[in-house]
Amino acid sequence: MSFNVFDVSSSGMYAQRLKMDTISSNVANINTTRNPDGSPGVYVKKDVTFKAIYKDKLLSEPAFPNGKHEARFSQNQGQMILSGGISFDEKNLSQGVAVAEIAESKDPFKVVYDPSHPDADVDGYVTLPNVNVVEEMVGMISASRAYEANAAAAETTKSMFNAALKI
Repeated sequence: MSFNVFDVSSSGMYAQRLKMDTISSNVANINTTRNPDGSPGVYVKKDVTFKAIYKDKLLSEPAFPNGKHEARFSQNQGQMILSGGISFDEKNLSQGVAVAEIAESKDPFKVVYDPSHPDADVDGYVTLPNVNVVEEMVGMISASRAYEANAAAAETTKSMFNAALKI
């Protein structure tokens, strides 16, 4: 019996939690115009990107003749055989998700006129971080829902295993 579904769900939960942590950092630094050491330096928004984790050549059988996305149980092999699907790519089945990188955003910085700000230039303009709070909140909601979906998938699988043991 394989428990890969729990690995997939937990990798998704970990990745989404890291995304939420990064978004929280972006929002917390929305007005940061200095480095941690106190020197001038504008905070740069961080973006998280994900990548799929594949187990190479998981399937040895060719795709079903009709070419549709299907799944069937092979009694000979004692396992589920998949053809197509969201996590299926050229006979590679996704084993979860990983963080590809946390990179600095290329979005332009905001420049506002505030001559009273300690970091204003000679013309009274201040360069602020390239963080858009609306975009960050949308990202936070999306990451939160994806985290919940992964948790629900793990819980459903656990319930299915428990029901199977009662048979």
